[in-house]
Order: sequence, then structure tokens, then C-alpha cells
Amino acid sequence: MSEFVIYGIPGSPFLRSACLGLEEKGQPYRIERLADMRGETHRSLHPFGRMPTVDHGSFRLYETQAILRYVDALFPKPALQPTQPRAIARMNQIIGINDWYLFPQVARIIVFNRIIGPALLGMRPDETAIAAAVPDARLCLGELDRLVDGQPFLAGEHLTIADLMLAPQVYYLAATPEGAAILKATSLLSWLGRMNARPSMMATVPPEAFRKAA
Repeated sequence: MSEFVIYGIPGSPFLRSACLGLEEKGQPYRIERLADMRGETHRSLHPFGRMPTVDHGSFRLYETQAILRYVDALFPKPALQPTQPRAIARMNQIIGINDWYLFPQVARIIVFNRIIGPALLGMRPDETAIAAAVPDARLCLGELDRLVDGQPFLAGEHLTIADLMLAPQVYYLAATPEGAAILKATSLLSWLGRMNARPSMMATVPPEAFRKAA
């Protein structure tokens, strides 16, 4: 079987999610760093200018959810998707919260201004934008906390794609003052601790510049 090649920028939470899936499956991969997010090379890999894109032999795939589901279909064990209808529905619901609300309304603003922008671009945080995103952060993290309801993983008793999608986002949010203040009152903090202790998370830590910025 061909090696997976993942195109993106180390430190991207979505790239990390793809790596987590392959780590959990014990499959080899390598990261091809993209130098210019707006360049023609990137657009040839991902027409919408996002990341990651994966090559697996002659097969090219983008969108993190699709990548993780593909990996899970290729390598059934350990399974990353439940079989019970309610657990499947909960996993998909939480993935939707991540993609539609948590990332665009919260992490893309707070994490970028607190960590990514300062580390990569030398930017000063936009405190007005951060403050405006805090209510959405409370809503998203509070709803995720309610849905988890003390379970070991986001969709129940077992690790799923939902955990792999959310962990890199919450990892960064927990390193910001705003995210940490909200998370300390939730069970998501203990869930993140369990995730951070997994070999897959330890093998995919963000670059040192991002950790220092946090």
C-alpha cells in the first residue's frame, strides 16, 4: 500500500486531525509543507485554498472529514466510527459543530489572534475581534460540554472522528486566556487531558513557535 502524503502547514489543526487518524491506524505518512497558501501550487492541490490535501498513490483527496472517513474505510481497526445509530448521529453532530461554528466563529478568530498571527506574522492581537468571539466560544464549548455529558469520548465510550476533529481545535483554545477561562468549568478539560495523553496526540504536537506563542 502506498504511503500517504499530506500537504499543508504544520500547526494547522485540520492537518493535525488527518495526521491523528493515520497515527491511530498505525499507517505511515509524510508531510509536504506548503510555502504559500495563496500560490498556484496550493490551488492545484486544493481549489478552495484550504488544507490538508492527501495523496495516496494516484488518489488525491481534500476535506478533513473525507480524509478521515477514507482512512477508516481502508483500515477498519481500530474503528473510528461507531455502529450504533445514536452514536453515529452524535459523532456527525459534533463534527458539524466543529466545522460550522467552533472553527469559523471561535478558533479562527481567537486562536489566530492569540497564537497563529503572532507566531507566523508578528501580528498584534485584535482585542476587539477576540472579545466579539467570546460569546460564540461560550456557546460552542458549553454545548459540546452538554453533549459529552461526562462520557470518556465525545460520541460515547470509544474514540471517533469527532474526537480527532475537535482535539486540535480545543488544544489551541485551551492555550488562550479566553478558551482556558471557559473550559475550566467544563468536562471538556478532562477529555482534552485524555486526548493529549494519547500517543497520536503526542506524535503530532504543533511546531515550537506555536507552543511558545501560546
